[in-house]
Order: sequence, then structure tokens, then C-alpha cells
Amino acid sequence: MTAPVFVVDHFDTDGAGRYVLDGPEGRHAVSVKRLRAGEAVVLTDGAGRWAEGEVDGTEGKDRLIVALGRVTEEPAESPRLTVVQALPKGDRGELAVETMTEVGVDAIVPWSAARCITQWKGERGLKSLAKWRATAREAGKQSRRVRFPEVADAATTKRVASLLAEADFAAVLHESGTEPLATAELPASGDIVLVVGPEGGVSPEELELFAQAGAKPYRLGRSVLRTSTAGTAATAVLLARTGRWS
Repeated sequence: MTAPVFVVDHFDTDGAGRYVLDGPEGRHAVSVKRLRAGEAVVLTDGAGRWAEGEVDGTEGKDRLIVALGRVTEEPAESPRLTVVQALPKGDRGELAVETMTEVGVDAIVPWSAARCITQWKGERGLKSLAKWRATAREAGKQSRRVRFPEVADAATTKRVASLLAEADFAAVLHESGTEPLATAELPASGDIVLVVGPEGGVSPEELELFAQAGAKPYRLGRSVLRTSTAGTAATAVLLARTGRWS
């Protein structure tokens, strides 16, 4: 099993190469994970920089002393995969973010689609966005990633169309698609952008706007998936097809 991952703001050590992991991450390492001297850990900034370390000891209930190794940087994945996720009801949005992060998506764009029951407005919208970002961070740690997915601000339909127009491969999951996503011709590099609609589906007007931006409709299979699981299933298909899972 790989070493547990903890998120840090910097990699500064003392003269002896020791790093003090404190705050919430240190408390989790000491009091929840109960790490002890000699155990391995990984520290990351969540943006690709990371270092392996070995626990040297603890101080109190929230300070882990780590003998830190060399800091390295993991290159960004290619092709880059962005999922535009329509806002689901309740906590299903966090479920979608969690599972897509575990699978390996690179960026998530919350989308206020016309048929979304949930709408992010004002303080509620800010809190919901913060939950999505916190979920991506925690799922990134749990799945041992050192480059966590970016969770963008909520996008309008016009903004989504712009993202699709700029992509090297643009797709919309929709029942009108005649071609399976599993057989689509994908680029070896660049940007892949995939749109996952809401429970009520992508409206005809949205579908037409996305088509004008260069996005074709594709289907996953015979069964109908919830919006909170469709993105994860599609991400798995695409990552296997691009060779990122090879």
C-alpha cells in the first residue's frame, strides 16, 4: 500500500532536513492516523509538487516531525480531461466530485444548466463551491494523488460553449448520440472537454449551442446513469482509451 498523503503549503525544512507538519494535517496524522516513527508519508501541495518522507517523531497531538526527501514535480497529464458537471440535487454533487477525482479527472467545471433543479446563488452558491473544492482535496489525498483536480467557478452555458470551442475533443453525453464514447477518436494530447447534463437532461437550445461550438453528442451504453455517476463512468472510458491508464 502506498504512503498516506498530506497537503502542505511549502516544503521548508530545518537545517537537518526535518519538516514539521502541523495544523489540521498534523493533527490528522498524529491523532487520527496515529503515525509513528519510521512510517512513510508523502507531502504534496496538490499542484504536482511532492516529496516522500519518513516520520521522525511527534510533538503533542498535532505536530508530526518528518525527515523529508527530495522535492519533485509530477508533470501535468496529457491529454487533459475536463468534465463540465451540471449541478445535481442535494449532496450528489460532492459524490460526483469525489469519484471523478478518484478516477483521475484533471478539472471539474460546475454548470448551471437550464434544467438544473439546484441553482448556486449568493452565499449558498459560495458554500456549495467550497464543498466541491474541499471534496476534491480530500478525495485527492485519499486516492494518493499529488496533483488534485481544479474545481472552477460555476459556469454559464455560454462559458461552457467557449470551453468546448477551445477543446481538441469536445463531447456531450446525450441519448441522441449515435456514436459510443468508447469508439470516439481521441487526441493524443491537448484538451478533452466532456459535458454531463442535469437530471432533466440537456435542453435542445443548449445542445444546439454546444454543437455550434464543435461538441458532438455521444452515448455511454444502454442504461441511463444519474448525472452524479455518468461523469465518473465516462472519465474511466476516456482515461482507458487515451492510454493514461495503461
